[in-house]
Amino acid sequence: MADLIVVGDVMLDVAVSAPPLKRGGDVHGRVQVHPGGAAANTAVWAGALGLDVDLYGVLGADAIGGMLRDEFVRRGVRLPIPRRDDTRTGTMLVIHEDGERSMVADRGANATLRVTDLPDALEAPALYVSGYTLFDARTESVALAALQRAACEHIAIDAASWPLIERYTPQRFFDATAGVTILFANEREAEALTGCAPERAALLLLEHYAIVVIKQGAAGATLASGDGFAHRHARTITEVDPTGAGDAFNGVFLANLVRGASPDEALEMAVDAGTDVAASATTWPEFTWGCDAEPRA
Repeated sequence: MADLIVVGDVMLDVAVSAPPLKRGGDVHGRVQVHPGGAAANTAVWAGALGLDVDLYGVLGADAIGGMLRDEFVRRGVRLPIPRRDDTRTGTMLVIHEDGERSMVADRGANATLRVTDLPDALEAPALYVSGYTLFDARTESVALAALQRAACEHIAIDAASWPLIERYTPQRFFDATAGVTILFANEREAEALTGCAPERAALLLLEHYAIVVIKQGAAGATLASGDGFAHRHARTITEVDPTGAGDAFNGVFLANLVRGASPDEALEMAVDAGTDVAASATTWPEFTWGCDAEPRA
């Protein structure tokens, strides 16, 4: 039995940092390619702490899908779903321009995730479902089925995107996640769900979830539970790219809970992991394409 089951997206991230583009013009910039996807990032970070992880995500049968599958194997993360022959692996374009970050998502194979891809029962100490899977009409039924089939102490979901929350509507989100015990959200997502600033939002969200974690970027993160509030400040860094920092946070938080840490202890380690990612140009721990590392036993 796995320690953590993750359901959601697997992507290739293409990050572009460049001066403002002029129509029809060319500029010099930095283009980096690395693995991504909220579910994939969460799974890999939990696996890096020694958890046995099953990731129910879909890769295409293209070369990118093969490269990504090899990296999961090296890191001891299992993908029970075979690669899809009829589609391409999902890709995310991340554009950094004038201090702003914009994203363009092509979900590709992720949109083909089906209820029949899941086992009848999801048994593990913890389950994590990506909010992106819930918010896409093509995969919403899969997210709902995963939550309904969970036989886990910890059932977690990430709110993922404030515009998608607004489109889905808060009440519909609360109804869909009625069995969830842990909610991860950033400040804007928490505000989209409640209309309130972080501390007040956390209090309101406790009416729906046993543990609420609000990620606040450079300010750290706030945790609310039946035991009260806790806040952990992030150390000061020079930010390189915050993409994937929240996913690393989620994976490390859940991994430490499964290993027996208290929520407060898990929060501290999760903030450190998110900060490490924001201070680097990659989303996975010590990632290098084509590394010679042996698969983790």
